[in-house]
Amino acid sequence: MINFDLQNHMPLRELVYEELKKQILIGRIAPGTRMMEVELADEMGVSRTPIREAIRKLEKEGLVTIEPRRGAYASRISRKDMLDTLEVRENLEAFAAGLAAERMDKEQIKELLEIAEEFAQAVNGNVIEDVIRSDEKFHKKIFEGTGNDSLIKVGLIVQENALRFRYLYYDDVSRYKNLIFEHNEIANAIVSGNAERAKTISEAHAQKLKDFVESLGEEL
Repeated sequence: MINFDLQNHMPLRELVYEELKKQILIGRIAPGTRMMEVELADEMGVSRTPIREAIRKLEKEGLVTIEPRRGAYASRISRKDMLDTLEVRENLEAFAAGLAAERMDKEQIKELLEIAEEFAQAVNGNVIEDVIRSDEKFHKKIFEGTGNDSLIKVGLIVQENALRFRYLYYDDVSRYKNLIFEHNEIANAIVSGNAERAKTISEAHAQKLKDFVESLGEEL
């Protein structure tokens, strides 16, 4: 049974949805796994109703596939799915970095630099969950620094889509060591207010993950 945070005032159906979404994104519920309502309800200590509602919501987001007479399954990830996502992410992150360089205030810059240091410590600590969490936190802060609510929302969706891949296929901490320098380069460009440099470095940074996916061939 999952102990939901009693201080969280979200409706139970939202708590269940967030938990199932998290389990899919981090690979605890692997692609292709059947989403059994009874088993999930027992595991989470809730009735089947919020489970059913969460599954339907996750289907709309593409994280769950519902097959007639067969049930619901965690959606699979194809190589094309990831390349499509990373193609969008590459352009979005470059755009966001450029805007952030022009718009971030002193407090946001301070937080960005702190997160960059947090990422470096996570990589050196060799715990993949901490590495991925701080990496996503770094990019999320850049999107927030644009002050553009629409861009922030779209960026979050794209980040979440890429997150499943990171946990399933990009789970070697050593792959992230070079990213310490790249994060610092992006942060420094933003700090200096150099929008064009921030765009260029950020685009190259995102391109490397895309190149990695392409190098996998048809393994996904």
